[in-house]
Amino acid sequence: MSEIRFDNRVAIITGAGSGLGRSHALALAARGVKIVVNDLGGAVDGTGGSASAAENVAEEIKQAGGAAIAHGANVTKMDDVADMVEKALAAFGHVDILVNNAGILRDKSFAKMDMADFEAVMNVHLMGSVNCTKALWAHMRERQYGRIVMTTSSSGLYGNFGQSNYGAAKMGVVGLMNTLCLEGAKYNIHVNALSPIATTRMTEGLFPSGANAIFTTESVSAGLLPLVCDKAPNRLILCAGGGGFAAARIVETDGIYLPPEKQTPENVMALLDEIMDMDEAKILEQGGAQTMKFAFKAAKHLGIKL
Repeated sequence: MSEIRFDNRVAIITGAGSGLGRSHALALAARGVKIVVNDLGGAVDGTGGSASAAENVAEEIKQAGGAAIAHGANVTKMDDVADMVEKALAAFGHVDILVNNAGILRDKSFAKMDMADFEAVMNVHLMGSVNCTKALWAHMRERQYGRIVMTTSSSGLYGNFGQSNYGAAKMGVVGLMNTLCLEGAKYNIHVNALSPIATTRMTEGLFPSGANAIFTTESVSAGLLPLVCDKAPNRLILCAGGGGFAAARIVETDGIYLPPEKQTPENVMALLDEIMDMDEAKILEQGGAQTMKFAFKAAKHLGIKL
């Protein structure tokens, strides 16, 4: 396979002052991408801030012969994000790639969680992704090109104890991806999601000591680059970690039809096994496909022509 190149491409990467974001920035810069390194420079829980984290990574890229600028935008503040995009356009003329990577953690069981902590995590992960994407959407539509990645997580896709806020946000960005990939398709804007496993500040102490050497940030960035290249897929949830790569898919079973006289909760309960039968499960391309599926099932039984 030919080498994946990104000549004359420009990327904004949020949360790129350390961890996965830094790894993504260095990997893209090594292949010719001009980088806007965004990082508020706060702690894992989102408190505090410092410009040095983003500036250090930008300088690292420039020392290696690449092009980069730093910006400390808080992704939850639209004015900050707009200024970041303005600075990116002033420096490089256009933006082709957005990697929504910024995130914080405030873990606690739902019973004990303060709602301010729930909202803070939702704001950074979900609304931060919304803000950055919105700030670039018109620009990408006008240029007829865009590659956007949402950072999801197994905590959102499958759940994880003590992470109701994080899980809700991480599933939220999947929903955002599902609609934006439809709205952006005719403008050559591809939107994908990355579900990473890596040893970073946010996962400190999570893995056994021997696994830290396996779950490198570089092994995840190897999966990111195909999601933002010219030949990138659209609407893929790519899971990556420790050299493992897999696709997470949202599917729907074919299900059943109950005529009006049998539409009772008792019948639904009695037929749950049949409802959950995966034999004819399918990936639906948009929400309306579910509506039409149920409509055709009912129409066939009732003798109605649609």
